[in-house]
Amino acid sequence: MTHMTAIHTKTIIEMFKNWLSEAEGQEPNDPTAMALATATPDGMPSLRMVLLKNADIDGFVFYTNLGSHKARELAANPKAALLFHWKSLRRQVRVEGDIVPVTDAEADTYFASRPRASQIGAWASVQSETMDRRFILERRVAKFTAKFNIGAVPRPDFWSGFRLVPARVEFWSSHRYRLHDRTLYVRGDGDTWSSKKLYP
Repeated sequence: MTHMTAIHTKTIIEMFKNWLSEAEGQEPNDPTAMALATATPDGMPSLRMVLLKNADIDGFVFYTNLGSHKARELAANPKAALLFHWKSLRRQVRVEGDIVPVTDAEADTYFASRPRASQIGAWASVQSETMDRRFILERRVAKFTAKFNIGAVPRPDFWSGFRLVPARVEFWSSHRYRLHDRTLYVRGDGDTWSSKKLYP
């Protein structure tokens, strides 16, 4: 049965953040890790792990080199899915929706918060391109380390972020005998969502 109660995006994000907070206290590694699924224009699926950097009523944010496979796929087909799997809690959250780029100001703010070595790495890596020898990457790291010396490292124009605007969010928790609990939220018009329970 579908319930058309007054569920709003803020409520769903708060539920997600509560689960994330519990995961941050129990997951031994990368509780913000999520599988990001994209697809090429001809429908070939593509999947990789990335890190969530923000979640609010506007969506779920992650960052990448804009020349990467995922960024090129998202530019051609701006739809994606996310999966959070917290093994220690025996919980999952699935999210599907449209992709929009973050603003330059958002990207600048986040990039400035990164460790300096990660900032240098963003300049040095030609992400997803063929690398003949690791020495070449190390040489590029040395090059950009020298270039920026002790000054601030600016954000490269080929590095930014994306926001997944959720249209469907499913909360899954494990129960005995594989009789898991699944609640699906589907966005309707504007900020109103419907919910329904799914068979495990």
